[in-house]
Amino acid sequence: MPALGGKVRDMHLGGRQWLWHNPEIPFALPREGAPYAELEASGGFDEYFPTVGPCRLPRWVKGARWVKLPDRGELWAQPPEITIMTDQDGHSATCAWNGSALPYRFTRRITVHPEGWVAFAYAATNTGEHRIPFLWSSHPIFPLTPRTRIVLPEGARVRLCSQSGVDFGKPGAEHQWPRLAAAGAHEGKRFDLSRPFIATGGDYACKLFVDLPRSEVTIGVEEASARLEMRLHGREIPSVGISINRQSAGGAGLRRGSWPFAKTFRAPSTVAIEPCLGAPESLRDALGKWDDAHWLEPGGTARWGMTWRGVPRTEDRGPRTEDA
Repeated sequence: MPALGGKVRDMHLGGRQWLWHNPEIPFALPREGAPYAELEASGGFDEYFPTVGPCRLPRWVKGARWVKLPDRGELWAQPPEITIMTDQDGHSATCAWNGSALPYRFTRRITVHPEGWVAFAYAATNTGEHRIPFLWSSHPIFPLTPRTRIVLPEGARVRLCSQSGVDFGKPGAEHQWPRLAAAGAHEGKRFDLSRPFIATGGDYACKLFVDLPRSEVTIGVEEASARLEMRLHGREIPSVGISINRQSAGGAGLRRGSWPFAKTFRAPSTVAIEPCLGAPESLRDALGKWDDAHWLEPGGTARWGMTWRGVPRTEDRGPRTEDA
């Protein structure tokens, strides 16, 4: 959907449409000057670059004095240039955006291959005279049900970004996937977030970052009899964000305004599985206490990619990592 910043509305793989749609809010152009939350509320798959959270870059970033970056970056707010083509690889759509607050050109090519899998190829080029920092995050939103299962490498480092309705410690607290240790009133208890709907027994929301091994990785999202596999390499995409918004039907839910969706309407349960470059959500924090920003030299280009496949669900199938 080029008019909505290149949003992907549907993803049909393995006999299932995977992306969440809000039955109460149709896909539509946001009001002029509206926050990203109005676009996000309809669902689908967006791209975040060069930041996720709003921030002002520190003065020591050369050439970036007083640069202010908007919430969820700049891509979602501008229709990209788009090229549609068919070749021996399949059908593809390439979207290209030019930076405003920072000098860059960002492209994303999505190719639907004849064999039934989808490839995402990304590139970011520094078109300015100084090196620039950036974060990138994909943001596909999936329905969250009692049968949803997330498959990631067992024991991978998890860092807490934010939370509501649950206590896993202070921001930056470290855990191991998938069992996170509770703090506060539930200290000593561990919650298995590989099954996020039933993990705590109540409503909660959190944003986590999970480190990936520097090898071939398959991230799995399972629902009913289907499994979506995101295949990537940890040297290109070193982490994945997990955004959980668990809301029980007819329950008290999270306190209004305590989580982005709750600011405008009562949202169904959702989970976003977000392969990403850098953490946390604010590029300023990534440059500071998290020390996890990425950089582009003048004229330099960074490239990365992933593939999505739909396969039948196998109960004993676990996360796979393979040395390149």
